[in-house]
Amino acid sequence: MKDYIEKRVMEIANFIINEGATVRQTARLFGVSKSTVHKDVTERLPKINPLIANQVKSILDINKAERHIRGGRATKMKYKTDTM
Repeated sequence: MKDYIEKRVMEIANFIINEGATVRQTARLFGVSKSTVHKDVTERLPKINPLIANQVKSILDINKAERHIRGGRATKMKYKTDTM
């Protein structure tokens, strides 16, 4: 694996751990696609640092469990502002 990829993977992992960020937020900040972030944290990170990979996985699992709530709030806010 190339050095710049390893560096990006570790930066992404640290950002997700420190901020509790979603894949979309991380992708937007780092200027890469959601697919790249997902591949970095699910395939590349466990090879580089399995301990950090487990921490990231637990955060992403929480985000995945909560996404339907965030989506509902976003929809509610959308229609709340449209009707006013």
